[in-house]
Amino acid sequence: MKGLILSGGKGTRLYPLTYTRAKQLLPVANKPVLFRVIEAIRDAGIREIAIVIGDTGPQVREAVGDGSQFGDVEITYIEQDAPRGLAHAVKIAQPFMGDERFVMFLGDNVIQGGISRLISEFEHHPEWHSQIVLKEVKDPRSFGVAKLADNGHIEYLIEKPAEPPSNLALVGIYMFDHHVFEAVNAIQPSKRGELEITDAIQWLITNGYTVFPYVHPGWWIDTGKARDMLEANSHVLEELTPYVAGTVDDHSEIDSRVTIEEGAEIINSVIRGPSIIGKHCKIINSYIGPFTSIYHDVTVEHSEIERSMVLEHSVLRNVPTRLYDSLIGRNADVDISDKRPFAMKLTLGDYSKVRLLKE
Repeated sequence: MKGLILSGGKGTRLYPLTYTRAKQLLPVANKPVLFRVIEAIRDAGIREIAIVIGDTGPQVREAVGDGSQFGDVEITYIEQDAPRGLAHAVKIAQPFMGDERFVMFLGDNVIQGGISRLISEFEHHPEWHSQIVLKEVKDPRSFGVAKLADNGHIEYLIEKPAEPPSNLALVGIYMFDHHVFEAVNAIQPSKRGELEITDAIQWLITNGYTVFPYVHPGWWIDTGKARDMLEANSHVLEELTPYVAGTVDDHSEIDSRVTIEEGAEIINSVIRGPSIIGKHCKIINSYIGPFTSIYHDVTVEHSEIERSMVLEHSVLRNVPTRLYDSLIGRNADVDISDKRPFAMKLTLGDYSKVRLLKE
């Protein structure tokens, strides 16, 4: 089998973090989401992987490279000239796939447990032409939705329905054989001008091909929004195997669920896990609470932060109240003003969100 990862899209729901960075490269528990997807496919025994890229293609190429950093993995890049839909991404990947079966994985999804079992099942059932992963969600109106028949097979699919026929959403992981190329070449663009993967899968069902559903029992998160990033971060932090590669002085206290990466310094601070402190960070006279990820080259001094994410090269210093449920981007500088007037002073980019404490 081969792998296909979709890493296009502008990530508008994550502005301003994604103005200058591909959303798939945002780190969850200090590892870019796209890296986790590549590793999940690799761990399922697949070595040949194509990544469909768009406007942020140069960033993805620079970060991922030829795949050698992931071990015995070969990466091929396929350029998509515009966001024309998931089925269009499949269509332009046909020369790479040939007649081989493949797994398609959205590059901004995080799923519990990996996909090794799914890949094994699909490989051992040649009579299946496709397998799609479903997950029960509270509000399926923002997803492709599947309606299952009484026998457990898929009855039909619908994209982003106003009145969903079930609560089973397509989570962005699909297995296909070569018949999917018949489907993507047969369907027409939707009202929003895209070739929808739900239409392609529905074409397979209508034309007598076997599409087998798999309802995922564990957690799954589409990291398209800030609150989803924080939720994914919390889940993944709980799965890490903690280690300490940096330095922790005698005046600091860390618990057994804390990861300290190489070059990090913990000075007179308290860190509660699950949490991770990135490479070459400095945590000084501060408190880092559970479910917090501090990415590389960050300084936190005389501050407290909990259930949050701080991206690289940022500085938090003398913050007068504990930060919570916060997502702080790259090169941010948060400090207290020591000059008159003693007031809050903010420099915010487009689409920034700030929540101030009431007196």
